[in-house]
Amino acid sequence: MEVGLVGKPNVGKSTFFSAATMAEVEVASYPFTTIDANRGVGYVTHKCPHVELGLDCDPNNSPCQDGTRMVPVQLIDVAGLVKDAHSGRGLGNKFLDDLRQASSLIHIVDVSGSTDEEGNPCEPGEHDPRKDVEFLEEEIDHWLKGILKDNWDKVARKIEVSGEKLDKVLHERLSGLGISEGEVVSALRKVELPSDTTEWGEEDFFELAQAIRKKSKPIIIAANKMDMATEEDLRALEGSDRAVMPTSAEYELALRRAANSDIVDYTPGDETFEILQEDISKEQKDALEKIEDFMEKNGGLGVQKTLEKAVYEILDMIVVYPVENENDYTDKEGRVLPDSYLLRKGSTAEDLAYKVHTDIGEGFIRAVDARTDRVIGRDHELEDGDIIKIVSE
Repeated sequence: MEVGLVGKPNVGKSTFFSAATMAEVEVASYPFTTIDANRGVGYVTHKCPHVELGLDCDPNNSPCQDGTRMVPVQLIDVAGLVKDAHSGRGLGNKFLDDLRQASSLIHIVDVSGSTDEEGNPCEPGEHDPRKDVEFLEEEIDHWLKGILKDNWDKVARKIEVSGEKLDKVLHERLSGLGISEGEVVSALRKVELPSDTTEWGEEDFFELAQAIRKKSKPIIIAANKMDMATEEDLRALEGSDRAVMPTSAEYELALRRAANSDIVDYTPGDETFEILQEDISKEQKDALEKIEDFMEKNGGLGVQKTLEKAVYEILDMIVVYPVENENDYTDKEGRVLPDSYLLRKGSTAEDLAYKVHTDIGEGFIRAVDARTDRVIGRDHELEDGDIIKIVSE
């Protein structure tokens, strides 16, 4: 699963990426600082089962901090998007190609209105961030429309002659974008299209592309640079039907760096922090006071909450812990609760087996719920926090 960070140039995408992953990337106040996509690992939090079990865990793929499991999520920070990107303007083709496998998108928006439509700095409030939301979604819709429409006359005639199902044809066209057949079917149900596919017009293709985008690549808005904005700015952006999270990626990055230097005690997503060093400079103290004030007003800094909302609410994911010994909750090396995996809600024991390894999925025999010691079948629907042993050939 991959979450894409999108937006026009110079709105703080790379700062958000750095804050979420602690990866060092170039950050500057001019357009197209990011040319090649930055890829890294962020984390969403989950209560580690070792607390309720009264054990000491020994994590492998996901660190545990004071009972909070940090579950890995792949993040991609792509080049900034400008108007008419779907036609190849700016780095448009590269931007859109980099987003092919993203399951959801976090749209980083400069809520303070201090960057114009091209990503150039301007006075705060000079640009309306609502326009950025509209143009980005339209660019992705036009991109999908172009893929759907390409050589459509030939495809439509093939459907008419062969009787092949429309959803299967569309899925085949879009499969390289990480779009499932189920998402295509769901999108088709949302739009009214001429039954004769040879009669589809520009508006039909655009409406279908829009429905597919909403279903396959849902978007959450990170209202970034909130430290420079007003409550009125935020309320204006919240006037849509999209989820909007007040965010200061710059403050988040500064606080995480301070935590890494043992200046503060801070767990990503917390609404407060504790200063550990008293002999810090006045500049550091003033900066931390600003961050503290922002956190009190906004319930945190927003980066972690945005990522978790994208994963847990927008994508509807759960966390499951596979083990090899259901009695000790260990793997073959004796590590307690070594791994945690994100799965879509509704996933089965067999889905988990394939997630762990293809060979385990193909050799699936049965599974065991480690908490209840109950044998479960391949179609058993998993629940958040389950600890599961997979028995495989």
